Amino acid sequence: MAIEEIKNIKQGKLIVFSAPSGSGKTTIVRHLLGQKDLNLEFSISATSREKRGEEVDGKDYYFLSTEEFKSKIKSEAFLEWEEVYRDNFYGTLKTEVERIWSHGKHVIFDIDVSGGLRIKRKFPEQTLAIFVKPPSIDELKIRLKKRSTESADKINMRVAKASAELATAPLFDVIIENDVLENALKKAENLVDNFINS
Repeated sequence: MAIEEIKNIKQGKLIVFSAPSGSGKTTIVRHLLGQKDLNLEFSISATSREKRGEEVDGKDYYFLSTEEFKSKIKSEAFLEWEEVYRDNFYGTLKTEVERIWSHGKHVIFDIDVSGGLRIKRKFPEQTLAIFVKPPSIDELKIRLKKRSTESADKINMRVAKASAELATAPLFDVIIENDVLENALKKAENLVDNFINS
């Protein structure tokens, strides 16, 4: 399905949250989904990585094998996709955005920096792209360690990637520094509310 075909559906807005891993974007997105008056629905990403902990297919991610993911790339089923690490793919299925818009809702993404910027480029007018910035790289490392979901090697890979991701922050519409969570939540809520109602 081409982007143009998606555009035939009554379109809502697209709210993109991107950040280095451990910045708190998922916490912010969950908070916004709880604000019923914003009329948001979460865009579930597809991934070829293994499930972590209590993750559920079709709720947290659409878990695909590497082969399935590559096949969908070939058939142009993705709005955006990226190989984040070797054979570790993430992407947004066009059918996911179509599904949410058909419910008359706005789409909210918790998405990798490159993917967020691709969506902004494809839908410049109807996308609000927000970058969530950690107070520092050291704080980021502490947060990732506290999760206890990944090896020290994986954490180091994420921290190294974070430096490159932070350099892209000025390409986003807005930067929210997540130092005090309560303030970051309030700022995010106001930004999204203003954008949806603009």
